[in-house]
Amino acid sequence: MQLIKLSATDSTNAYLKDLMFNNKIGDFTVVMAHTQLKGRGQMGTNWLSEPGKNLTFSVLVKSIDRLVSEQFLLNIYVSLAIYEALSLLQVPDLKIKWPNDIMSGHCKICGILIENILSGQHIQASIVGIGLNVNQLTFNNLPNVSSLKLLLGRSLDLDELLSKIVENLKDLLGNSGAGDRKDLVERYESRLFRKDKPSTFKNQDDQIFMGFIKGVSSTGKLKILLEDNVLEEFNLKEVKLLY
Repeated sequence: MQLIKLSATDSTNAYLKDLMFNNKIGDFTVVMAHTQLKGRGQMGTNWLSEPGKNLTFSVLVKSIDRLVSEQFLLNIYVSLAIYEALSLLQVPDLKIKWPNDIMSGHCKICGILIENILSGQHIQASIVGIGLNVNQLTFNNLPNVSSLKLLLGRSLDLDELLSKIVENLKDLLGNSGAGDRKDLVERYESRLFRKDKPSTFKNQDDQIFMGFIKGVSSTGKLKILLEDNVLEEFNLKEVKLLY
């Protein structure tokens, strides 16, 4: 793992993408920022992080070798890599919230943003951006947000945690044959936030409905069992989990 540490950058994803296009850099090159000025979350949201307190980094993955239709598999690998690193720390009530958040109870502690570089129908490379709340104690009254220090009552070493997450990701990608993929998807689904619990959702027309999260499809859609016992699949922009 080649680690590039920056004092500040607008976005580690953007920095790593520029680096990839203009230099020959290896698989699992990591860019880590002390301060990320314009960190991005899913669907254009901002990721707010106190300088030097959290993990804000991006990883270049060149060995994914997947069809564009299989791109959600990388979300699964990344989510499990983070989940397993945090499990070792005994973070309480750890869950993966579809499609790319890590939760402790009802509090978000980590967000994932994956950008794929495509070549025809294949993924040429992926830039995996991760924002993990580690040692930050206040979040400007943002609801349902926490950090590892708040949850565990101690500070954590950022470099050690980053190394463990990247090591886990390498291992998962190295064991991603057909049989292993099936096992990984099942592991991902078993850790889903609010799986098999009665939950409230809002669709893209702002209509509220009830349902049960059952898993994810091969293309990464969320499978929800509706009240009339019909199983439907939803894309990211088509549904929002309320509670």
